[in-house]
Amino acid sequence: MELQYFGANCLRLSGRKFNIIIDDNLEKLGLKSVTKPTDISLRSSSLIPVPKVSVFIADMPGEYELAGAVIHGVAARAHMDEEGKHTATIFTVEAEDTKVALVGHIFPDLSDEQLEQIGMVHVLVIPVGGHGYTLDGTGALEIIKKIEPKIVIPTHYADKAIKYEVAQAELREALRGLGMEPAETVPKYKIRPAELGDSTRLIVLERQ
Repeated sequence: MELQYFGANCLRLSGRKFNIIIDDNLEKLGLKSVTKPTDISLRSSSLIPVPKVSVFIADMPGEYELAGAVIHGVAARAHMDEEGKHTATIFTVEAEDTKVALVGHIFPDLSDEQLEQIGMVHVLVIPVGGHGYTLDGTGALEIIKKIEPKIVIPTHYADKAIKYEVAQAELREALRGLGMEPAETVPKYKIRPAELGDSTRLIVLERQ
């Protein structure tokens, strides 16, 4: 699988038979939507607008098998939820011997049951912008330690082109909370499981 980043919490996962778009609320933030009619769309929250075009939309817990990809939605407590509520969805996408976990705006207090449903993942995509809107570096680090991915890709940090409802932390500030330095910064990231090491590395994706 290959990953591209479009800003906020929006990414595209591309496989041999599928294209999956996550959390395309770019029009709401002053950018252009990147969802195509042939894309599978994932919405981690009801606050993410429903795509105008999409071949399939997944926006709740459950399991979906589409175009060679197994998509699993895990119920989670959204960042603004009261205790006991679970209105957000963490998605995992498994295909081509690779598994990616996609975390939206959630609380970092994942239970053993949630962690079991997420399972072992190669790549964890996680917001880090904080400031009361989403996970900050410290909260993201809690989740990273629990899931133990090989690769971490940060999202939802400050960007001059994006009109966030709440100002987000600069990436450098967020990474101080994570205590991690980028291993590399790339326009796209192709996941090669055989090349992943034993330690967790942080990859920064350039916004497309």
